[in-house]
Amino acid sequence: MEPVVLSIAGFDPSSGAGVTADIKTAAAHGCFALTCVTAVTVQTTRGVHRVEPMLGEIVRQTLFELAADFPIHAVRVGMLGSGEVAEVVAEFLETTQAPNVVLDPIVRSSSGAELLDGKGLEVLKTRLLPLADLMTPNLAEAAALTGGNVNDLAEMQSAGRELLRLGAKNVVVTGGHLSGEHAVDLLLWRVEGTEEVFEEELAGEWIRSTSTHGTGCAFATSVACHLARGFRLPDAVAGAKNFVRMAIERATPLGHGKGPIELLWPMKGV
Repeated sequence: MEPVVLSIAGFDPSSGAGVTADIKTAAAHGCFALTCVTAVTVQTTRGVHRVEPMLGEIVRQTLFELAADFPIHAVRVGMLGSGEVAEVVAEFLETTQAPNVVLDPIVRSSSGAELLDGKGLEVLKTRLLPLADLMTPNLAEAAALTGGNVNDLAEMQSAGRELLRLGAKNVVVTGGHLSGEHAVDLLLWRVEGTEEVFEEELAGEWIRSTSTHGTGCAFATSVACHLARGFRLPDAVAGAKNFVRMAIERATPLGHGKGPIELLWPMKGV
């Protein structure tokens, strides 16, 4: 049976990010994607123009009905849109104790649009953070969650340690926005059943491309798919990093802004 991965995220009509991108990512990993839309956006490669969160009750019913019908092997939590939706997602994860939860703490878009309100950020920090098996913040998200600056490797380490102190089980701070020629992701992880924290730097060459929309979503969902398929956390993170790198390299420019990456590259042979 192919693993089932649940995507809890927003809807991007340009299919570069959100649930439609997660469906493609799951398919590329040999997984079956379930989706629960948390917000509808007006969005293109040029940016996010409008956000309309879903009603909390619609999200609640969708999640619990899916869980009653399907075995869920991993979950990717992305854009939540509102505090109301964030609380519903926290309730769902607490109740079902779904395995392999990857929390992608999306606060704002790369174009600057706010994608989560203040109440939602608080719920994310106090309720969702401890429920996730892995958090995948980028530099800006790590800064928003910890209240500090995160601009280099030392500050990534400090932010990661602070997120662990706040209750995160494992953290990877993604460094795709670092200056310089290398994109370094910093993984802080524990062997299950221990409190010792291991650190691992995953470096890769910075790829010059205009097709980078949705890299954070793809990375988090790829990790979830790897975990659903039984990979150990460090191997899942390394595999996801490679998946995103290949997706950027194989992307065909689309749109007039930051185009989508090629999520289906393993199936296209490109």
